[in-house]
Amino acid sequence: MDSLITAAARALAVGDPLGALKRVALRDDAAALALRGIAMAQLGDLVRAKTLLKNAARAFGPKEAMARARCIVAEAEIALVSRDLGWPAKALDTARATLEKHRDWVNAAHARNLEVRRLLLVGRLDEAERALGDIDPAPLPPASRAAYELVVAGIAIRRLRTKAARAALVRAERAARDANIPALTAEVESASLVLDTPAARLITGGEGRPLLLEEVEALLASEALVVDACRHVVRGGGTVVSLATRPVLFALARALGEAWPGDVPRSALVARAFRAKHADESHRARLRVEIGRLRVELGKLAEVRATKRGFALAPRRAGEVVVLAPPVEGQHAAVLAFLADGESWSSSALAIALGASPRTVQRALETLAAAGKVQSFGRGRARRWMTPPVPAFPTILLLPGPLPSD
Repeated sequence: MDSLITAAARALAVGDPLGALKRVALRDDAAALALRGIAMAQLGDLVRAKTLLKNAARAFGPKEAMARARCIVAEAEIALVSRDLGWPAKALDTARATLEKHRDWVNAAHARNLEVRRLLLVGRLDEAERALGDIDPAPLPPASRAAYELVVAGIAIRRLRTKAARAALVRAERAARDANIPALTAEVESASLVLDTPAARLITGGEGRPLLLEEVEALLASEALVVDACRHVVRGGGTVVSLATRPVLFALARALGEAWPGDVPRSALVARAFRAKHADESHRARLRVEIGRLRVELGKLAEVRATKRGFALAPRRAGEVVVLAPPVEGQHAAVLAFLADGESWSSSALAIALGASPRTVQRALETLAAAGKVQSFGRGRARRWMTPPVPAFPTILLLPGPLPSD
């Protein structure tokens, strides 16, 4: 490896892409192309970075399998940051196997970490935890260790384990400080804000207030009967009843939960569950049927009692009933929740993450754009969506270790 390539690789390792470009910007050999690609990725020009890395992978000779594998790992990270969730995961798995074969444990761990981040992004938490268990963080350099701890924190946050999440973020902050990469430090700080930002709303007795993630965790561990509008379940005393596939029943349960300890008039329940402005006899008959079904579903947790005006919820063991609602509700709130991470998403990536059809997501984006809640740039397959304003810093892109060497 010549001195310029070595110096450029070291500059990238400490988060100095401009320093790396000064050394290799005018070179077109495979190693220089790869380093230029990573430098452009760190600067936020993901399109140019992707092209350079593809060219580098093709330029490396047949005996440079490890260098090509590193380029593929870098491409995978660009795909993840640009929310290209359709990028072939098998290519990353093959690259990781190649790196392990050549005993490049650091970059192999980085590849595994990217795999976990993708699983986390699409909500496959069980798979993400299993894959994360295959990574030994001890030998990782500071930058990779920070990235690893960010994934640990991400899983803990989604599992509502706030103590574990805070501990992981403290370790990530320490590793980022050791790495001395400003963008990585900023990313850790941004991730830490999640724990100090309202994650849900508590509605009880008709009044609502914001809850932090720690408060949500405490609420779900309490003895209260919780109508969880974030996951569309009703839970209490360790029992969880899912109504995710029964939207009418959940709408009734939520209305009754919000009114507890009072009751809800039949006309209000009809309007809430069936979206009917005026209740006729057919609506009232349907309401009786749906209330009967709700009684069966909630039998272990609560009674649904008839009153003169309508119906009321009566918990069997819990001392109170509360409703846990998302911090922001309304049409297409799930799309906005994904876009809130500040990254630019394609409609196809959102469809994968949401488990919805591409056309459904596209209609939602068009509606939100017309309301000024999202904005797009690019055309065709390159079109991306995000919420304004544009974030102040890009996610760190760092392939640890000197890239070009076999």
